[in-house]
Amino acid sequence: MSQTWKAQQYIKNASFVADYGLPVLKLLEPKAGERVLDLGCGDGTLTLKMAQEGVDVHGVDYSDDMIRKASSRGLSAEVMDGSKLSFCDDFDAVFSNAALHWMKDADDVIDGVARALKPKSRFVAEFGGKGNVNVILQAMETVFERHPEFGVFSNPWYFPSDDEYKAKLEKGGFKVTSIELIPRPTPLNAGIRGWLETFANGITTNLSEAQKSSFFNQVEAMVRPILFVDGQWMADYVRLRFSAVKAG
Repeated sequence: MSQTWKAQQYIKNASFVADYGLPVLKLLEPKAGERVLDLGCGDGTLTLKMAQEGVDVHGVDYSDDMIRKASSRGLSAEVMDGSKLSFCDDFDAVFSNAALHWMKDADDVIDGVARALKPKSRFVAEFGGKGNVNVILQAMETVFERHPEFGVFSNPWYFPSDDEYKAKLEKGGFKVTSIELIPRPTPLNAGIRGWLETFANGITTNLSEAQKSSFFNQVEAMVRPILFVDGQWMADYVRLRFSAVKAG
């Protein structure tokens, strides 16, 4: 199973991701002249905001297509696995929005971030936390259980509790200055199908087109009574937001 990203599809169906990342950027408070790593930069929307403020920002992302889009905006960006960061004492801060839950090797990610940061530098991020998209996730699992021909369901995400991730940060050499789970029901202008096509294509990668259509229809029907509210689709998001400082 392999999640794939198409920049134009992402911009069309998931522009809200960068919009909701603005409070995380405010928490980071990047300053002109600082060197910042944007971990999981995607199409570079928030990377660009930092660059426009005079921040020396470099983006990395696992997706070739996302990096092509970020680079087309004149940004410094490269393809890199977030669990295999190759930097050493290079950055004043590491920023990440809506990306860490895709990196299931959390300890490796944190170790790589620690290596990338200068002493006493900060790591600020937000990503899916415990309970995130739980209704959608349960529906997807149920559909797979009902259809053995679909294969075995594999959860592509890592949604930790605040206590769990705090412990990992501290083990990795960080002092956690703030960490919290934030329930955040999120409107989906592209509907639940657009969300599934964008964020869950790795789950359906081995299904035929007919099976994919059946999967989408069944998941949509199962979650509609809970997530379709007053004519608007809402995703049951829970975000984990934190700020931490590398030990000096």
